[in-house]
Amino acid sequence: MTAEKRNQPTGSDERRSLLAVATYNVHACVGRDGKTSPERVARVIGELDADIVGLQEVDSRPGASTDSQQMDYLARTTGYDAIPGVTIQRHDRSYGNVLLTRHCIRAVRRIDLSLAGREPRGAIDADLEVHGKRLRVLVTHLGLRAAERRLQLSRLSELFSHAAIEPMVLMGDFNEWRPYQSTLQRLQTLFGYCPAPRSFPARCPMLALDRIWIRPLSLLITTHAHKTALARVASDHLPVKTLLRLRPTLPKLSNP
Repeated sequence: MTAEKRNQPTGSDERRSLLAVATYNVHACVGRDGKTSPERVARVIGELDADIVGLQEVDSRPGASTDSQQMDYLARTTGYDAIPGVTIQRHDRSYGNVLLTRHCIRAVRRIDLSLAGREPRGAIDADLEVHGKRLRVLVTHLGLRAAERRLQLSRLSELFSHAAIEPMVLMGDFNEWRPYQSTLQRLQTLFGYCPAPRSFPARCPMLALDRIWIRPLSLLITTHAHKTALARVASDHLPVKTLLRLRPTLPKLSNP
């Protein structure tokens, strides 16, 4: 075998370089038919077969039924490890974002994006180890008002502006569908182009509320909304899935 052939990636190396990530607003597992069914949402997550999944509007309450402890049920049923990003915490309820991952969790930070008088918001900021390399993943759900989103993205942008140029995934429900709004333009400046498949409402999607940004942009391969029959009924949002190719030159994780 020549040196040139030895240096070419094998089929196994190529598969290991691919990573699928998805974002999914599960609407507290309440489907378009008004039924609460974590089982359906778990089946949609199974259809996605992503390595990393960011969830929004996960509702967990005391109880033994499958529709109570949603985060634990979804993680256990689909075989992922779960990182909670609770935004509403009460004695009888925890509600917010969740990061599901098949990869090793090396560090977790939680970012408070709440504003006075508005529904509490936040972001999960995690370092994952993917085939010995570091990948930074953020999952968020922004507010309903444009002024609210501008302030929230300003806080996030400060983090990104001072961060080293490293492989990063930012995903979630951004509650913004106008492509030329300053909120999205700010992210486009930091991350580059973001494909925006329509994901809401699930039955007949018209608005691109759910997005995945990749940094550096050159890692991006494809992005699409997951439009199966089950996904159209399990929540009011469709999941959005991205495939990216991790380079062998990504920074290695040092020992803790």
